[in-house]
Amino acid sequence: MSSIRAVISDFGGVLTSPLIDSFAAFQDASGISLEQLGQAMATMAARDGANPLFELETGRMSEAEFLGSLSSQLSRQLGRDVDLDSFGERYFAHLEPNQPVIEYMYSLHERGLKLAICTNNVREWSDRWRSKLPVEEIFDVIVDSAFVGTRKPEPRIYELTLERLGVPASAALLVDDIELNCSAARELGMRAVWFRDAEQAIAEIEAALSDPAG
Repeated sequence: MSSIRAVISDFGGVLTSPLIDSFAAFQDASGISLEQLGQAMATMAARDGANPLFELETGRMSEAEFLGSLSSQLSRQLGRDVDLDSFGERYFAHLEPNQPVIEYMYSLHERGLKLAICTNNVREWSDRWRSKLPVEEIFDVIVDSAFVGTRKPEPRIYELTLERLGVPASAALLVDDIELNCSAARELGMRAVWFRDAEQAIAEIEAALSDPAG
């Protein structure tokens, strides 16, 4: 029997539809490409000495401050007025629950595993993302970067999640759609599944759970 006693899941892109779908919808509606967004944030980071997205996701910057600064930078960059006030609403309007993965997580809960969500998120979006799935019914622990002041792939957010689950790194498995986050978890001694689609991820989780060496 595997030594894994806890499964830690990302939120966006694992328990939901791919995040790229939401960004693509935003791009279509606004005419602003992902490359232009990235360029604007890189300019802001160089100017301010901190990545604005990292500041937002660790609660050091409010959503209003982030969107206001990003709107101003994009307006300068594109030579036209840009208003991102409704970004959150548009983003979540195209983010759908990944039902096969949610049902699978519920089955893991029924099998006696401890479950956690570890998410890089925005403080003001807490009610929005929690309303997308039955969080309290399935997950024992929720670690939201915006409320704990650290984000993936920083070691501390994994350590906090493990502490709250009450398991050592060797007894936990992370499921995340960003490879870097998986690599960081492995460096701490956790198992990790890099999520590409539901079928692939569920198969790899099952393999890890049935691996005596795991």
